Amino acid sequence: MIRKIFLPSILIILTYGFWISPDFKEIAAGVAIFLFGMLSLEEGFKAFTGGTLERILRNSTNRYWKSLSFGIVSTTIMQSSSLVSVITISFLSAGLITLAAGIGIIFGANIGTTTGAWLIAGLGLKVKISAYAMPMLAFGIIMVFQKSNTYKGLGYILAGLGFLFLGIHHMKEGFEAFKSTIDLTEFAVAGYPGLFLFAGIGIFATVVMQSSHATLVLILTGLAAGQITYENALALAIGANVGTCITAILGSLSANVEGKRLAAAHLVFNVITGVIAIVFIQQFLWGVESISALVGIADEDYTLKLAVFHTLFNITGVLVMTPFISMLVTKLESMLRAKEVSVVEPKYLYDATMGFPDTVMESVRKETLHLYDNALEIIAHGVSLHRRDVFSSADLSEIVEKPHKVIDIDIDEVYGRNVKVLYGAIVSYISEAQTQITSEYSEDLYSLRLAGRHIVEALKDVKHLRKNLATYMVSDNEHIRAEYNKFRLQIGNILRELGDLRIQSEDPDNITILNLDGLKAEIEEIDVVANGSLDHLIRENLITEKMATSIMNDSAYTFDISKNLIDMAEILFAARALDLREAEQDIALNEDELEQIIEEVEAEEKAQDR
Repeated sequence: MIRKIFLPSILIILTYGFWISPDFKEIAAGVAIFLFGMLSLEEGFKAFTGGTLERILRNSTNRYWKSLSFGIVSTTIMQSSSLVSVITISFLSAGLITLAAGIGIIFGANIGTTTGAWLIAGLGLKVKISAYAMPMLAFGIIMVFQKSNTYKGLGYILAGLGFLFLGIHHMKEGFEAFKSTIDLTEFAVAGYPGLFLFAGIGIFATVVMQSSHATLVLILTGLAAGQITYENALALAIGANVGTCITAILGSLSANVEGKRLAAAHLVFNVITGVIAIVFIQQFLWGVESISALVGIADEDYTLKLAVFHTLFNITGVLVMTPFISMLVTKLESMLRAKEVSVVEPKYLYDATMGFPDTVMESVRKETLHLYDNALEIIAHGVSLHRRDVFSSADLSEIVEKPHKVIDIDIDEVYGRNVKVLYGAIVSYISEAQTQITSEYSEDLYSLRLAGRHIVEALKDVKHLRKNLATYMVSDNEHIRAEYNKFRLQIGNILRELGDLRIQSEDPDNITILNLDGLKAEIEEIDVVANGSLDHLIRENLITEKMATSIMNDSAYTFDISKNLIDMAEILFAARALDLREAEQDIALNEDELEQIIEEVEAEEKAQDR
């Protein structure tokens, strides 16, 4: 409802402005060109977020000062706190960073965004930057049409800068011409009423344009042209700082609860900083004057003084809020809780993570691990093993030999609640992601999709195996009971080994694919048909023909369960770096080599028996 009213209202205001003053058209066009430049700049930097930015972020947020520094540096380089906020929300949604680290980045982004005011006040309003805009646009657009993603990214960045410079030029020219038509200083309001009124206008302008940079350019060009009083310009800057939260809030709507908590933290920080700036405005003005005198800013250079003020109150906000980060995190976690659902839903797959390749990959990997965690219960309980026994240090062979009741589990019901929806969400997310990221990631995404399929196939085989296992593991016939306990032991050992490999995989120095070769050999050796144990049971009449048929079928199911789990681990627990993973796969054993080794081992065993 609000959106339906909002857009027509803006269009009516613009139309009225065009009608009453031709000079207003140049200001409005300048804003539009500037915003388009921001979009181009963001598009350009996204071309370089296919690994570099994500890796830097992942390794730069383990300390508060690191996350704060990352926010400052990245926003200074990209000149877009909005883009940094959206990327941070996407990483938080993907589980790559903690909420505290995300808050640190947002705090740093607020300081980093003040460099834009310095560039505009110190350069953009004192140099004819439109002269630099034209060559940037010419070279940028040519590069945008190239096939290389790198060239495209550079092209968008150059074109974005060109449009930014051109937009500033037109806004500056518009305000200069506006002097002869209307003197906006006539509408100035002094004192605290003026501060609150113009802070509100600053918030509104930033919400409309979704760019505090665009609002600051308007403020600075208006101030330079004498259309805004210095005091009201300060209030507008405070409002712009608060209004910039809108992008993070909108970005969090498609994120999980962690993303929403970060957007709330952003809002809390900017509102508190804004209130501090208004309440202590006189003290800030004294500070601005002292710093200006110290660095040699002229008394009448109000644009640079505004840049000083903008930086000063943002740094003050960070200093005030830093001691309360832990308290803020705790409060947000208690207020914004994850909703409880009867059906397990994705933890990491959100629209907010789309568009950044490494984030997409990590989101899918973590969600597939989430799928595996849910499948573990079904697999373990399906063969009547408790997870606590599987992942303990106890001897599994002794555990399976003990008399046990069959664990009661409705596999179809648990599968539908804990796995089916999750697997469907992963497949759907991957399909969508493949349309938005570069082809170089398609193979990895396909592998992750295959890992999920291996998990689901293993569950289906567990369901088939359970039909006879639930009967024969408690049978009076000790021989059939022993065979089915072997199946249980094999699956239990596989789960335990994979649990250890999963822990090891968190260390990038571990080459986990090679560790799986031993498991592959083990499951080949346990084949009851190939190793002759089934023939022995039949010849000695130790089991019935029906039992023999069941063992043959269920041996195949056990093998398939084990192989699917190992194949899944080869993808999920392997080294995350693509080049390292490929190197591992090159030296890992293939099926022919594995069979040859098994044959050689069997031949040696027979020779020893003789």
